[in-house]
Amino acid sequence: MTRNADPLRFAYWVPSTSREVVIRDYDRGTIWDIDDNITLARAAEAAGFDYALTQIRFAAGRGVESQHESVAFSHALLAATEKLRVIAAILPGPWKPALAAKQIATINHLTRGRIALNVVSGWYRGEFDAIGEPWPDLAERHERAEEFVRALRGIWTEDAFSFAGKHYRFDAYRMQPKPLDPQPEIFQGGTSSAARDTAARVADWYFTNGNSPQGLAAQTADLREKATGHDRRVRTGVNAFVIARDTEEQARAVLDSIAATADPEALDDLPGADGRITRTPEENWSDSTLRDLVRYKDGFRSNLIGTPDQIADRILALKDAGADMLLLSFLNPLPELEYFRRHVLPVIRRKEATRASRATAA
Repeated sequence: MTRNADPLRFAYWVPSTSREVVIRDYDRGTIWDIDDNITLARAAEAAGFDYALTQIRFAAGRGVESQHESVAFSHALLAATEKLRVIAAILPGPWKPALAAKQIATINHLTRGRIALNVVSGWYRGEFDAIGEPWPDLAERHERAEEFVRALRGIWTEDAFSFAGKHYRFDAYRMQPKPLDPQPEIFQGGTSSAARDTAARVADWYFTNGNSPQGLAAQTADLREKATGHDRRVRTGVNAFVIARDTEEQARAVLDSIAATADPEALDDLPGADGRITRTPEENWSDSTLRDLVRYKDGFRSNLIGTPDQIADRILALKDAGADMLLLSFLNPLPELEYFRRHVLPVIRRKEATRASRATAA
């Protein structure tokens, strides 16, 4: 595999829920209100982070009583920053393409093009049941998400958009104003081959759960082959939870303390024994251990736990495996993001620069 010479990009999960989904009774510092989130967004922007990701849930699971709506919250963070791009997650079903296209086009103008979309297929049947939305099988949810993206792009780029799909139909629909160019980036995620099929056809970015460099390399090779077949390039972002400390022993002690706070009832929800969460053999959490499940989207699996040098080397190993972006989360976001800015990012950029110099000399 040819090494990616571009600087690695960084994003962070916006802490917009009233509690961690699985972690219980652990003080994470920054809470979920807008004031703390604006402070965090500005700190991330100053640190050189490229993106923030807001998540969407209509029903988040046990113990998570509240969560802000993603598009409105994303707009608030964009209004409080100058360069940071914010990726708003939306669910086909509750959202229709006409509404999403209009919302995002408007925010695109208001923020000079800094809004992006994460079009998710959905994994938690409980929230769909609670709001009276149909719950198609996984293949049909991927199919609907693909049509959703195709409809967005058509509305944004065609003067009179017509479309006859299984899930959505348009007849010479005209929407003005169109988004500013370049068009809003579209992210899609999942760990299955079907998710990569969809991303290869219509997405700009593919998000995947935390993984080892070996596991990620297999995913990115599959994605690259599929995207090439459609004459497209799709970038990859990988999820990771960061515990950076002065010594590895300190970092591992924090990991142990986080795992000890896991809510057993919430963990029981995630594997979906009652069918409320669906999995295929390679879908989300299909081979996750209980320890993996403590952190959302298998964040511990990327193994960014240790000293700044250790974490920098592991991040570059993920880059070598095909990652274009690291989607990071932290236990106490404000102080830990600052530690990452001061002690980890400079090491990464220095090592990237050394690699680039050696490549040029060769």
